[in-house]
Amino acid sequence: MERLQKVIARAGVASRRKAEDLIKEGKVKVNGKVVSELGVKVSPSDKVEVNEIQIQREEPVYFLFYKPRGVISTVKDDKGRKAVTDFFPDLEERIYPVGRLDYDTSGLLLLTNDGDFANLLMHPRNEIEKVYVAKIEGIPLREKIKKLEKGIKLEDGMTAPARVKMLSHDKKKNTSILELSIHEGRNRQVRRMFEAIGHKVTKLKRERYGFLTLAGLKAGEARELTPHEVKQMRALAMQTERKNS
Repeated sequence: MERLQKVIARAGVASRRKAEDLIKEGKVKVNGKVVSELGVKVSPSDKVEVNEIQIQREEPVYFLFYKPRGVISTVKDDKGRKAVTDFFPDLEERIYPVGRLDYDTSGLLLLTNDGDFANLLMHPRNEIEKVYVAKIEGIPLREKIKKLEKGIKLEDGMTAPARVKMLSHDKKKNTSILELSIHEGRNRQVRRMFEAIGHKVTKLKRERYGFLTLAGLKAGEARELTPHEVKQMRALAMQTERKNS
Protein backbone atom coordinates (compact mmCIF):
# COMPACT_ATOMS: atom_id res chain seq x y z
CA MET A 1 0.00 0.00 0.00
CA GLU A 2 1.26 3.48 -0.90
CA ARG A 3 0.01 6.98 -0.26
CA LEU A 4 -2.25 8.22 -3.03
CA GLN A 5 -0.24 11.38 -3.75
CA LYS A 6 2.94 9.33 -4.11
CA VAL A 7 1.26 7.02 -6.63
CA ILE A 8 0.09 10.03 -8.65
CA ALA A 9 3.56 11.61 -8.57
CA ARG A 10 5.25 8.37 -9.58
CA ALA A 11 2.92 8.09 -12.57
CA GLY A 12 4.34 11.39 -13.79
CA VAL A 13 1.03 13.25 -13.56
CA ALA A 14 2.28 15.90 -11.13
CA SER A 15 4.71 16.51 -8.30
CA ARG A 16 3.67 15.13 -4.92
CA ARG A 17 2.76 18.62 -3.69
CA LYS A 18 0.61 19.27 -6.75
CA ALA A 19 -0.94 15.81 -6.36
CA GLU A 20 -1.95 16.77 -2.82
CA ASP A 21 -3.64 19.90 -4.18
CA LEU A 22 -5.51 17.81 -6.78
CA ILE A 23 -6.75 15.50 -4.03
CA LYS A 24 -7.94 18.38 -1.82
CA GLU A 25 -9.69 19.92 -4.85
CA GLY A 26 -11.71 16.72 -5.33
CA LYS A 27 -10.15 15.93 -8.70
CA VAL A 28 -8.99 12.42 -7.76
CA LYS A 29 -11.04 9.23 -7.67
CA VAL A 30 -10.15 5.81 -6.29
CA ASN A 31 -12.28 2.96 -7.62
CA GLY A 32 -14.83 5.48 -8.88
CA LYS A 33 -15.20 7.41 -5.62
CA VAL A 34 -13.86 10.94 -5.07
CA VAL A 35 -11.10 11.15 -2.48
CA SER A 36 -10.56 14.63 -1.08
CA GLU A 37 -8.60 13.92 2.09
CA LEU A 38 -4.87 13.30 2.37
CA GLY A 39 -3.50 10.16 3.96
CA VAL A 40 -5.41 7.63 1.85
CA LYS A 41 -3.37 4.61 0.77
CA VAL A 42 -3.98 2.51 -2.33
CA SER A 43 -2.91 -0.91 -3.52
CA PRO A 44 -1.67 -1.86 -7.02
CA SER A 45 -5.13 -3.23 -7.84
CA ASP A 46 -6.95 0.03 -7.08
CA LYS A 47 -8.14 2.17 -10.00
CA VAL A 48 -6.90 5.77 -9.67
CA GLU A 49 -8.28 8.60 -11.81
CA VAL A 50 -7.13 12.23 -12.03
CA ASN A 51 -9.52 14.63 -13.75
CA GLU A 52 -11.56 11.62 -14.94
CA ILE A 53 -8.51 10.04 -16.63
CA GLN A 54 -7.14 6.77 -15.27
CA ILE A 55 -3.44 7.03 -14.50
CA GLN A 56 -0.99 4.49 -15.86
CA ARG A 57 0.84 3.03 -12.92
CA GLU A 58 4.32 2.19 -14.07
CA GLU A 59 7.27 0.71 -12.25
CA PRO A 60 9.72 3.54 -11.52
CA VAL A 61 12.79 3.69 -13.77
CA TYR A 62 15.87 5.88 -13.40
CA PHE A 63 18.43 6.63 -16.11
CA LEU A 64 21.75 8.47 -16.22
CA PHE A 65 22.15 9.93 -19.71
CA TYR A 66 25.14 11.54 -21.42
CA LYS A 67 23.36 14.33 -23.30
CA PRO A 68 25.11 15.43 -26.50
CA ARG A 69 25.23 19.05 -27.63
CA GLY A 70 22.40 20.05 -29.96
CA VAL A 71 19.74 18.09 -28.04
CA ILE A 72 16.90 19.70 -26.10
CA SER A 73 16.09 18.66 -22.52
CA THR A 74 12.38 18.05 -23.03
CA VAL A 75 10.11 15.14 -23.90
CA LYS A 76 9.41 16.60 -27.35
CA ASP A 77 10.04 19.83 -29.23
CA ASP A 78 7.58 21.79 -31.35
CA LYS A 79 10.48 23.06 -33.48
CA GLY A 80 11.47 19.56 -34.54
CA ARG A 81 14.76 19.50 -32.66
CA LYS A 82 16.07 16.23 -31.24
CA ALA A 83 14.90 15.68 -27.65
CA VAL A 84 16.56 13.63 -24.92
CA THR A 85 13.71 11.09 -24.92
CA ASP A 86 14.42 10.33 -28.60
CA PHE A 87 17.39 8.32 -27.34
CA PHE A 88 15.02 5.86 -25.59
CA PRO A 89 12.80 4.72 -28.52
CA ASP A 90 12.06 1.25 -27.15
CA LEU A 91 11.28 2.26 -23.59
CA GLU A 92 7.63 1.67 -22.62
CA GLU A 93 7.70 3.94 -19.56
CA ARG A 94 7.09 7.67 -20.07
CA ILE A 95 10.26 9.29 -18.76
CA TYR A 96 11.20 12.95 -18.55
CA PRO A 97 14.37 14.84 -17.55
CA VAL A 98 15.17 15.86 -13.99
CA GLY A 99 15.93 19.54 -14.50
CA ARG A 100 17.56 20.50 -17.77
CA LEU A 101 20.76 21.15 -19.66
CA ASP A 102 20.87 23.87 -22.31
CA TYR A 103 20.64 22.93 -25.99
CA ASP A 104 24.36 23.67 -26.49
CA THR A 105 25.47 22.04 -23.23
CA SER A 106 26.47 18.39 -23.02
CA GLY A 107 26.84 16.08 -20.06
CA LEU A 108 25.08 14.28 -17.25
CA LEU A 109 21.30 14.38 -17.14
CA LEU A 110 18.94 12.17 -15.14
CA LEU A 111 15.64 10.93 -16.58
CA THR A 112 12.85 9.14 -14.72
CA ASN A 113 9.12 8.52 -14.52
CA ASP A 114 9.17 9.02 -10.74
CA GLY A 115 7.77 12.50 -10.17
CA ASP A 116 8.42 12.36 -6.44
CA PHE A 117 12.11 11.58 -6.99
CA ALA A 118 12.46 14.31 -9.64
CA ASN A 119 10.76 16.91 -7.45
CA LEU A 120 13.00 16.03 -4.50
CA LEU A 121 16.20 16.47 -6.52
CA MET A 122 15.07 19.71 -8.19
CA HIS A 123 13.83 21.48 -5.07
CA PRO A 124 15.89 24.66 -4.49
CA ARG A 125 16.49 23.70 -0.83
CA ASN A 126 18.26 20.50 -1.85
CA GLU A 127 21.72 21.79 -2.72
CA ILE A 128 23.11 18.87 -4.69
CA GLU A 129 26.50 19.76 -6.15
CA LYS A 130 26.82 19.96 -9.94
CA VAL A 131 30.26 20.05 -11.54
CA TYR A 132 30.80 21.63 -14.97
CA VAL A 133 33.82 21.96 -17.24
CA ALA A 134 33.76 25.14 -19.34
CA LYS A 135 35.95 26.29 -22.20
CA ILE A 136 35.94 30.07 -22.31
CA GLU A 137 37.37 32.90 -24.38
CA GLY A 138 40.28 34.62 -22.69
CA ILE A 139 42.28 33.85 -19.55
CA PRO A 140 40.52 35.19 -16.44
CA LEU A 141 42.50 37.02 -13.78
CA ARG A 142 42.52 35.61 -10.27
CA GLU A 143 40.43 38.59 -9.09
CA LYS A 144 37.67 37.62 -11.51
CA ILE A 145 37.70 33.99 -10.39
CA LYS A 146 37.39 35.18 -6.79
CA LYS A 147 34.17 36.98 -7.74
CA LEU A 148 32.68 33.67 -8.87
CA GLU A 149 33.89 32.00 -5.67
CA LYS A 150 32.25 34.64 -3.49
CA GLY A 151 29.02 34.83 -5.50
CA ILE A 152 28.29 37.17 -8.35
CA LYS A 153 25.32 39.37 -9.13
CA LEU A 154 23.18 38.27 -12.08
CA GLU A 155 19.93 39.81 -13.33
CA ASP A 156 17.98 37.33 -11.17
CA GLY A 157 20.02 37.91 -8.02
CA MET A 158 23.28 36.91 -6.38
CA THR A 159 24.62 33.42 -6.99
CA ALA A 160 25.75 31.22 -4.13
CA PRO A 161 29.51 30.82 -3.73
CA ALA A 162 31.07 28.51 -6.32
CA ARG A 163 34.22 26.41 -6.38
CA VAL A 164 36.41 27.23 -9.39
CA LYS A 165 39.54 25.48 -10.62
CA MET A 166 41.67 26.49 -13.60
CA LEU A 167 42.41 23.27 -15.52
CA SER A 168 44.42 24.71 -18.41
CA HIS A 169 44.90 27.77 -20.60
CA ASP A 170 46.28 28.45 -24.06
CA LYS A 171 47.95 31.86 -24.47
CA LYS A 172 48.23 31.51 -28.26
CA LYS A 173 44.54 30.77 -28.73
CA ASN A 174 43.60 32.98 -25.75
CA THR A 175 41.30 30.33 -24.25
CA SER A 176 40.94 28.65 -20.87
CA ILE A 177 39.33 25.51 -19.48
CA LEU A 178 37.90 25.72 -15.97
CA GLU A 179 35.98 23.47 -13.62
CA LEU A 180 33.03 25.10 -11.83
CA SER A 181 31.09 23.51 -8.97
CA ILE A 182 27.69 24.98 -8.02
CA HIS A 183 24.60 23.92 -6.08
CA GLU A 184 22.01 26.02 -7.88
CA GLY A 185 20.22 25.31 -11.14
CA ARG A 186 19.17 28.61 -12.70
CA ASN A 187 18.61 28.93 -16.43
CA ARG A 188 21.96 29.12 -18.29
CA GLN A 189 23.60 29.93 -14.97
CA VAL A 190 27.18 28.84 -15.71
CA ARG A 191 27.26 30.72 -19.00
CA ARG A 192 25.85 33.84 -17.39
CA MET A 193 28.33 33.67 -14.51
CA PHE A 194 31.29 33.68 -16.88
CA GLU A 195 29.72 36.39 -19.04
CA ALA A 196 29.35 38.50 -15.88
CA ILE A 197 33.15 38.51 -15.47
CA GLY A 198 33.69 39.21 -19.17
CA HIS A 199 34.38 35.73 -20.58
CA LYS A 200 32.16 33.96 -23.10
CA VAL A 201 31.65 30.20 -22.75
CA THR A 202 32.30 28.38 -26.03
CA LYS A 203 31.85 24.83 -24.76
CA LEU A 204 30.16 23.49 -21.63
CA LYS A 205 29.76 20.02 -20.14
CA ARG A 206 28.24 18.79 -16.88
CA GLU A 207 30.54 16.09 -15.59
CA ARG A 208 29.08 15.29 -12.19
CA TYR A 209 25.72 15.45 -10.38
CA GLY A 210 26.10 14.67 -6.70
CA PHE A 211 28.27 11.56 -6.68
CA LEU A 212 27.15 10.43 -10.15
CA THR A 213 29.58 10.73 -13.08
CA LEU A 214 29.67 9.93 -16.81
CA ALA A 215 32.22 7.14 -16.35
CA GLY A 216 31.89 4.48 -19.06
CA LEU A 217 29.45 6.45 -21.23
CA LYS A 218 29.83 8.16 -24.59
CA ALA A 219 27.67 11.05 -25.79
CA GLY A 220 24.16 9.74 -26.52
CA GLU A 221 24.51 6.69 -24.25
CA ALA A 222 22.62 5.94 -21.04
CA ARG A 223 22.55 3.46 -18.20
CA GLU A 224 20.04 2.65 -15.49
CA LEU A 225 20.81 3.79 -11.98
CA THR A 226 21.21 0.96 -9.52
CA PRO A 227 18.71 0.75 -6.64
CA HIS A 228 21.54 1.72 -4.30
CA GLU A 229 22.33 4.84 -6.37
CA VAL A 230 18.66 5.88 -6.31
CA LYS A 231 18.60 5.41 -2.54
CA GLN A 232 21.84 7.40 -2.18
CA MET A 233 20.52 10.29 -4.31
CA ARG A 234 17.35 10.47 -2.21
CA ALA A 235 19.43 10.47 0.97
CA LEU A 236 21.74 13.17 -0.41
CA ALA A 237 18.82 15.45 -1.29
CA MET A 238 17.09 14.92 2.05
CA GLN A 239 20.35 15.48 3.92
CA THR A 240 20.82 18.92 2.34
CA GLU A 241 17.12 19.68 2.84
CA ARG A 242 17.42 19.01 6.59
CA LYS A 243 20.59 21.10 6.74
CA ASN A 244 18.83 24.08 5.14
CA SER A 245 15.48 23.82 6.94
